Amino acid sequence: MSMLSHMVYFTLHDSSEAAIQKLVSDCHKYLKGHPGVVFYAAGTLAPEFQRPVNDLSFHVALHVVFESKAAHDQYQVCERHQAFIVENKPSWAQVRVFDAYVD
Repeated sequence: MSMLSHMVYFTLHDSSEAAIQKLVSDCHKYLKGHPGVVFYAAGTLAPEFQRPVNDLSFHVALHVVFESKAAHDQYQVCERHQAFIVENKPSWAQVRVFDAYVD
């Protein structure tokens, strides 16, 4: 069975360094260490990459690889994930989610 890669790109209403760092910190606080997670990382846009193929329309990137779709599905409804959404959703101008099966 393939792992599930869950990649989320957040664009914020407030692009200040403080707002960006708050979201990264909240990712670590609420989204790190869930059961079934194989890999977790959250961080900021790397602005020095300016190739034509680079998408620069986000502030914070979240990458979580789950051991299975079932682990992902449990994460989606768990209390900490829901608390993260409630606390941070007002700050989001746009959220793009990319889910992919990976080996």
